Amino acid sequence: MSTTKRYKLNKYKLLRLVLFIVFFIFFIISTKYIINWIKDNNKNSKQTKEILDSVDIKEIDDGDIIGDNIDKSDPYWDFIKMNLIDVDFKELKKQNSDTIGWIQVNGTNINYPFVQTKDNDFYLNHSFDKSTNGGGWLYMDYRNSKNKFDKNTIIYGHGRKNKTLLGTLRNILSTEWVNDKNNYVIKLSTEYENTLWQVFSIYRIPTTSDYLQINFQNNEFNTFVNMLIQRSNYDFNTTVNESDKILTLSTCYNNDDKVVLHAKLIKKYIK
Repeated sequence: MSTTKRYKLNKYKLLRLVLFIVFFIFFIISTKYIINWIKDNNKNSKQTKEILDSVDIKEIDDGDIIGDNIDKSDPYWDFIKMNLIDVDFKELKKQNSDTIGWIQVNGTNINYPFVQTKDNDFYLNHSFDKSTNGGGWLYMDYRNSKNKFDKNTIIYGHGRKNKTLLGTLRNILSTEWVNDKNNYVIKLSTEYENTLWQVFSIYRIPTTSDYLQINFQNNEFNTFVNMLIQRSNYDFNTTVNESDKILTLSTCYNNDDKVVLHAKLIKKYIK
């Protein structure tokens, strides 16, 4: 065999070896990622069950109606008849002092306590018990008040593919979810009050922060809300004005897009 052919053969073998090593490393990393992903999901699922077993959630039919001069044709009048939820936070606060409230979203699996800390990073990779977990937990924006709802109260969480945490928020993009008007209400309970929220905007959007504004001046809130309504995939025929407060839920749809829901406060019960 000539020197040239031997050189080409060795070069070919070397290339195969390099490709094999690269593939093997990629395989090991991918396998480790999948194993960790499954472990994190299992830990969060187990913790969720333990939380649900230990917490008392009641429905109450009392509460003050929010809003005036609302047209009788507005769906608002159907939704305010729905019950509120009332959660006993004593046990939850023992488990995690960062606990702020509890949220239920009809037409999804979202039925969790949510937390708040000094930043929006910690609970991206820590579970409810504060242990390291890639699934994270539901958390309220650190800029929001713990004691009262701001003009825009924001709750985040990972959109897990196994349908835990905010994974089923993507249900709001389906025709099936939209066709059931019972899904247009969100129930939320805190240590201070129980509240009912009426959905007025749902959408999927490339990652942006323009819907995450909390404080407003002059006529900014009306302009902000109009942007959210115009962005919605569906017309909920719901009016939102300067005196309203809104709730925002935000999660990842994929690496580039977000799924977002906005609802306005329509009923509350002060504890």
